[in-house]
Amino acid sequence: MNLIQSLVARAQANRKRIVLPEGNEERTMKAADRLLADKVADIILIGNPAEIKDLASKFGLKNIDQATIIDPVANAKKEVYANLLYELRKNKGMTIEQALKLAEDPLYLGCLLIKNGDADGEIAGARNTTGDVLRPALQIIKTLPGISVVSGAFLMFVQDAKYGDDGILVFADCAVMPNPSAKELAEIAVVTAKTARALVGAEPRVAMLSFSTKGSAKHELVDKVVEATRLAKELNPDLQIDGELQADAALVPSVGQSKAPGSAVAGKANVLVFPNLECGNISYKLVQRLGNAEAVGPILQGMAAPVNDLSRGCSVDDIYKMVAICANQAIG
Repeated sequence: MNLIQSLVARAQANRKRIVLPEGNEERTMKAADRLLADKVADIILIGNPAEIKDLASKFGLKNIDQATIIDPVANAKKEVYANLLYELRKNKGMTIEQALKLAEDPLYLGCLLIKNGDADGEIAGARNTTGDVLRPALQIIKTLPGISVVSGAFLMFVQDAKYGDDGILVFADCAVMPNPSAKELAEIAVVTAKTARALVGAEPRVAMLSFSTKGSAKHELVDKVVEATRLAKELNPDLQIDGELQADAALVPSVGQSKAPGSAVAGKANVLVFPNLECGNISYKLVQRLGNAEAVGPILQGMAAPVNDLSRGCSVDDIYKMVAICANQAIG
């Protein structure tokens, strides 16, 4: 059984309520139909019920009637959610009238369902931008205690099983933060380790990547990674983490032993934390395309409850996998 199959099986055994705000989007509906047939999660679709029923018939979907469908306009709990949003945002100048209007927005409503305890996680982005997905999530669900930044990780399934854990590594941040500070980079390291533990089921060995290994180069960019490593150890003293490390020192045992002797991480890393988004995004795409690796994500990290963003070019299979991942994040 591969990792995705294991995540699906775990989700089936611990059914979570996953809300899909883009409830009338074709790929989302087709994924929901499969998820319901396979009993991976209890699906909540946001959209006009009559429209969703008509589209389900058009697409030949047989299981949509098992979903909970919430009409964002004619929602019996609209005032409950509007009042919740008003209380959360009144200090920012929000009025109850504005809250009532936003409670009809599917992306806001999805987050309000989670905040009110009516859903466990959310997947969106098939037709909305990352900014549109994240904005209500940050306003309503907010970040984990002690974490100020949201980041995006990818599960990387590489061809050579000697890397990571049987060929599985976690890369971050590859999706959100263009140029994190040392403090933000430390937080990204801690939450990525949490992702690795929750999804891969492995003890994380975190490499803080740079173009230098243990002082081989001197530069302020290296200093940032060194400081981030120190701060991450303060945030989680039990975490296996080391830096700064070059990529080969992080991944290849002989190079790790040569460049960072005595390191518990060098040559054995299964979590790679990149110094900025430029490095992370380029690296995962190169590994994916040139190394024929499978990249699953981005998996958003740092939120107080699971909210995940899809690429607008996503497939039905991508959505299916991300719902299984989101459910596993909710299981913890």
